[in-house]
Amino acid sequence: MAPTHGLPRLQVCAVSYLNTVPLVWGMLHGAQKGLFDLVFRVPAGCADMVVAGGAHIGIIPSYELIGREWGMVPGVGIACRGPVRSILLISKVPADKIRTLAVDASSRTSVALTRIILARRYGVAPAVVKRPPCLPDMLSEADSALIIGDPALRLDPARLPFHVCDLGREWLELTGLPMVFAVWAGPRKWVTAGVVSAFQESCAFGLENLERIVAEEALARGLAAELVRCYLGAHIVFELGAAEREGMDLFLRLAKELPALEELPAHKDDGRRSGGGCLTPRLGSD
Repeated sequence: MAPTHGLPRLQVCAVSYLNTVPLVWGMLHGAQKGLFDLVFRVPAGCADMVVAGGAHIGIIPSYELIGREWGMVPGVGIACRGPVRSILLISKVPADKIRTLAVDASSRTSVALTRIILARRYGVAPAVVKRPPCLPDMLSEADSALIIGDPALRLDPARLPFHVCDLGREWLELTGLPMVFAVWAGPRKWVTAGVVSAFQESCAFGLENLERIVAEEALARGLAAELVRCYLGAHIVFELGAAEREGMDLFLRLAKELPALEELPAHKDDGRRSGGGCLTPRLGSD
């Protein structure tokens, strides 16, 4: 493995969602460009890739740290200190009446967070089924749905004709602490001082160039620039301190206490998906 600027040429798995872009901006456009081989996956896919040895370090969902003695890059990650906007529990019934939950399983952290909130705030433990992030299909077979990441950003919570819970806000109201969704982590031998510095500097470069990120990513992802600016500048926290570490430790303790999932039986295909794709519901007048 040939070194580059004193660092080994590591395979790094990043998340393909908007909230990861500032973390890797230096690796894409700054002084850290070329130091690592970057690949992009959904959150659970990043963890699976590091576990399988296909990547040395990844942006690892917090839940995936349970039972692993991995090293973590301190001071940077993906967190929130209130509403997060991109992790939404959408329900046809009030939260304390939820009995069935369809989830986008691309992040096991979000699924665990949803179950913690529902159990500890609302006293319910719904049966869970994993489905692609298509809200009409999810709500056709369950009375609530978990939508995360960029698909959640493409929904306008204020215009949905359902009950909507922002799970970042729910966690803060439950615990009084920030919620940490993901951190850079991997086997300890790869998380060296030089690697830590490169990852931290890449994030710092991203935060210094937030307006460029807003302009480029809004266009690339088909999102309003103001939504991207508010999301990356106000909802998501990239610099993690003691409070974030306390919040993550609490989340991991509560997640370990969750009972094993009992999934709903598979839904019989009635042909509604035969045309392919997800039809977005009309959310109001044009």
